[in-house]
Amino acid sequence: MAGISNAIGQAGKSIIDVIVRFLSAIRVHPNLITFAGFLISVGAAGAFAVGAWRTGAVVVILAGLFDILDGAVARTSKTVTGFGAFFDSVLDRYGDMAIMIGLMIYYMSVSNRFYVILAAVVLMGTVMVSYTRARAESLVVKCKIGFLERPERLVLMVIGGLFHRMEAVLWVMAVLSHLTVIGRIYFTWQELKFESIRNRPKL
Repeated sequence: MAGISNAIGQAGKSIIDVIVRFLSAIRVHPNLITFAGFLISVGAAGAFAVGAWRTGAVVVILAGLFDILDGAVARTSKTVTGFGAFFDSVLDRYGDMAIMIGLMIYYMSVSNRFYVILAAVVLMGTVMVSYTRARAESLVVKCKIGFLERPERLVLMVIGGLFHRMEAVLWVMAVLSHLTVIGRIYFTWQELKFESIRNRPKL
């Protein structure tokens, strides 16, 4: 099984490498790929909004592919910039929020207020996971504490869509996202406390 898994992984990497080389050769700018990925995320949101779960899941997979491609193309074509990283991060957040809003629209359309609220709680957690890391890393070196970064969220959305288990996925995301936020708050508090002790003048 491990051999099969490795073979699949290598095949996937080879395909991505071919796509990256092609996009680099025709000089597609990484920021354009980033923007296309955002538009695809909006498409996933539209699919979820009308209850097309499997279509939405497939579109999320495509959006995830574009999220891999933009950075890879930037590195291959030597067009890595600070603004590109910033632009990618901003549009990733917009894409995440669009998908959650799509789910909220769906649950409003079927008059399920509880899951509208739960999706809103997940939306809050999604925003705060990225915010707490960005804010913490302006104070400490690194803050990667937690269970639910963007790749994990996308995988959960795909599972929820493909297997029609979106409600269960929302519960998992709601709990883990806010636990991640709490963990990052605690981690940053500890780091800053230790830093203040290290910097305290010795008598």
